[in-house]
Order: sequence, then structure tokens, then C-alpha cells
Amino acid sequence: MRFASIGSGSEGNALVVEAGATRLLLDCGFSTLDATRRLARAGLDPADLAGIIVTHEHSDHLGGVFPIARRFGLPVWITHGTFAAARESDPDAGASVDVALIHGEAQFEVGDLQVFPYTVPHDAREPVQYVISDGARRLAVLTDTGSSTPRIEAMLSGCEALVLEANHDLEMLRRGGYPPALQARIAGRFGHLDNATAGRILSAIDQRRLRHVVAAHLSKQNNSPELARAAFAAALGCEANWIAVASQDEGFGWREIG
Repeated sequence: MRFASIGSGSEGNALVVEAGATRLLLDCGFSTLDATRRLARAGLDPADLAGIIVTHEHSDHLGGVFPIARRFGLPVWITHGTFAAARESDPDAGASVDVALIHGEAQFEVGDLQVFPYTVPHDAREPVQYVISDGARRLAVLTDTGSSTPRIEAMLSGCEALVLEANHDLEMLRRGGYPPALQARIAGRFGHLDNATAGRILSAIDQRRLRHVVAAHLSKQNNSPELARAAFAAALGCEANWIAVASQDEGFGWREIG
């Protein structure tokens, strides 16, 4: 089992997970042309994908999902609330696409991958994040949540790999140029994780099987890779350079979960 990001940040997000002959794309906030170019860097073509799983309706996650799914005949898994929100913004969303609606936190399978959705606090209609498994190993993804819950910590515990949001440093956000209302939204309970809160989540979960930790969804204006790495390293008791960081332009390359 392996995973890679083709971009992570407020300008677009997409993550690829592979096991056996199955490759799933988690979100796509890029145009079809841009996503195709980014996938090529990972040695993939969109036609290689088994489908796309969606976290929520914000454009940096959903914006490219239906166009690329339509172009390459890919099925899309999406919650009822997220699909309804997408249809309100664009009545043609999902047209000519095989849309499978996710029912709560019910597990489903796509080829060689098992997919476990779980709910998170975020300012979207019915947002979920995912744990993905090949039956032996698990990758947990947690971005776009403003706070933790016991359910989140239970889902993240015992995984071999974790992609965890480190959107902002609180002091950088406060000193930056964002208007107060936007600062409050980002730092609020339904916004995005700051470095310190992400570190507390890491400290709270069962870390014993962790082999990969990636800081993701970093703000270009309100965070730095060095600050995110320092917060994660302190929580894990490891060297800062062991923590990987997903970038907006490059994401990160393939990482094997063995």
C-alpha cells in the first residue's frame, strides 16, 4: 500500500492511495488539465484511477471532481449533504457521472481498498474524512476540521500512516492581514487546525504503529513548514526532519506503508 499527494493547500487538494490494482483519488481541487499533469508526476493517468472519494464541497477539494470524473468515466463517492450543497451551487454537478452516496460512517470497498468515512467538525454541509486500508495497513487523513473529537482520535489511533492538517500558526494568523471575521472562521471550532491543536491530537492518539506522518493543508500566509514540523515533532518525540510536509505546488511523492 502506498500514497502520494499531488497538491495540498487552499488552492487545491488531491491525494492518491494505491493497493494492489486499485488507485483512489481523495478529493480534486484542480482543473482536469492541471490534475492530469500533477498525476503524471506520480506516474499516473486519470484513467488509472478506480474513482474519487470526496470530503466536502469547498472548491479546493471538490472543484475538479466532477469534470475529471466525467471526462474519464470515474465513479464518485460523496455524502448526501456534500452532494446536495454541490447541486445548489451547480445544478449540473454530478451530471453524466456515476455518483455513489455515502451513508453516514458506513464502510465501503473499492477493489483492493477498504474505505472508512468519519465525521468531522467543519463549516460544510456533511463533511467527512477517511481512513483507508488494504486490510492489513491503514492510512488516516484528517484535514479541514477546526477541532478534535473522541471519534476522530479513535479513528486516527493505531494507523501506520497519517496525513494531518497543520493549517496555521495562531500568532501568524493574528498578526497577518486577514480581516477579523476570516481569522475567527479559520481559528474557530468549525475552521482549520492550527499547529498546536494538531500536535495535541498527535499526543492523544495511539502512535505505536505510525511509520509516516505528513503535515498538510499549510497556509502560505499563516504558517511555515518549520513551525508545523516543530509542533508535530514535539508531540511525537522525534526529530523534526522525520516529519514530511505536503506542499501546494508539489504535494509529496509516493510513500510506502510496509
